[in-house]
Amino acid sequence: MRQTGKPLVLLLAGGVGSRLNVLVSTRAKPAVPFGGLYRIIDFSLSNVMNSGLSQVGVLTQYQPLSLMNHLGTGEAWDFTGRTRGVKILPPRTGHKESDWYQGTADAVRRNIDFIKAHPSKEILILSGDHIYHMDFDDMVRVHREKKADVTIGMMVVPLEQIHQFGSGITNDQGQIIEWEEKPEKPRTNLASMGIYVFDTAYLLRLLDEDPEEIDFGMHMVPKAVARDKVFAYPFDGYWRDVGTIQAYWEANMDLLREDSGISPEAWGIRPNIEAEGLLADRCPARFKEGSVVRNSLISAGCVIEGEVINSILSPGVQVKAGARVKDSVIIDDCIIEEGAQVDLAIIDKLVRVGKNAIVGHGDKGCANRKYPKHLYTGITLLGKESVVPDNASIGRNCIVNPMCGPMDYPGLVVDSGTTL
Repeated sequence: MRQTGKPLVLLLAGGVGSRLNVLVSTRAKPAVPFGGLYRIIDFSLSNVMNSGLSQVGVLTQYQPLSLMNHLGTGEAWDFTGRTRGVKILPPRTGHKESDWYQGTADAVRRNIDFIKAHPSKEILILSGDHIYHMDFDDMVRVHREKKADVTIGMMVVPLEQIHQFGSGITNDQGQIIEWEEKPEKPRTNLASMGIYVFDTAYLLRLLDEDPEEIDFGMHMVPKAVARDKVFAYPFDGYWRDVGTIQAYWEANMDLLREDSGISPEAWGIRPNIEAEGLLADRCPARFKEGSVVRNSLISAGCVIEGEVINSILSPGVQVKAGARVKDSVIIDDCIIEEGAQVDLAIIDKLVRVGKNAIVGHGDKGCANRKYPKHLYTGITLLGKESVVPDNASIGRNCIVNPMCGPMDYPGLVVDSGTTL
């Protein structure tokens, strides 16, 4: 087959994303709903679409069904047609854990047949779990101008955050001359975004050298930096890794701030409005007499009778009379009953908060006792299809697991830091 002039895209979307806790109990991290209308993966897919790239392989693994349903045929992002397409690439698994992808490079290595079936001069490797807007066409242009073997998307981050990323030290030409993966004592504030352009022939040689090298950041990039031509592609726009509950909540709240830099509509980010009846069959949002809405995003199908302040509501959410929602993210088809109070919470799909119940009560300083690194700033997390009993009071930094109902509550008062 003849090479295409456009890079082949490999989108890594199989991560567990365990720090998102119950939000990923039934779905992969890239499939987590975001910003009312979107899934996290919509940002990467739309960036690919808007950059004019047309062949995409999506590497799935953990809880792939929701993600696969969301992607469908790829029509939502124009990935249909004779020369366009999106292909789901699950691991070729048996019954052993070793049959699963062991790392980012291992995942790509196990799909070399897909790469060879879609010949291209370059391969663009992306993560499916970041919120950002980027012109990949320009990145490929710079890669070609530099005659690079690898080009890595990189951005400046605060030094205290560098330990979460790979970091690169560059020379005056932008070539990366030293690499540190998640350094404890950083020497640079230039962090990898997990976005790579590889010369295809070079990548295939690199993957063939040592099958024990399973990760790009830990193995492939340091080797390439030491001996080959690796360049940084500087990026200074909005970009967030929403892999934690705190980062996910903050990114949603950024949608409500004019100066945050995030603008999915202006960026041309597309949701799949046909998936699971997200928007296609919804009525317009209704705001009944006496309702109050301030600085919030209200999606189609919502019915607001109470008060919504500084919050994101996905399609189909009902806020009944006398109820109040503040500083919260409420996902599809939840019901906040009469007189209920929701403050600083993330509530997954199909949750019912009972009459006069309180979600988010008391001191914000008590971290979740079971997952202290997941919930520590006062956010309370309610899992999919759970029910908060009438008149119950749930504290801060609490987790209510999916399907948890009134019979699972020890009493009507749930102390801060509790997991049900």
